[in-house]
Amino acid sequence: MANTKSAIKSARQSIKRNAANKSIITTLKSGQKRFRGLVAEGNLEAAKTEFVSIVSKLDKAAKRGVIHQNAADRRKSAFARAIKAPTAA
Repeated sequence: MANTKSAIKSARQSIKRNAANKSIITTLKSGQKRFRGLVAEGNLEAAKTEFVSIVSKLDKAAKRGVIHQNAADRRKSAFARAIKAPTAA
């Protein structure tokens, strides 16, 4: 348990931030799952629409520090490759 005033406040802030970040991460995961499902079905038009949405969410999460910028870039790159792969084949 925190002993000082500043440590108590820091613990309180940490709990609030954790809840906010968890909400953002959950939204990211569900969007990514939806995107992968669309790609697996072969529904590329809907996947492209979802791609735009998920890229925006990833960028916002990285900007806010919820996920690392490199992690966001890596996921965006993988999703872009997933959209292009079936059309090339």
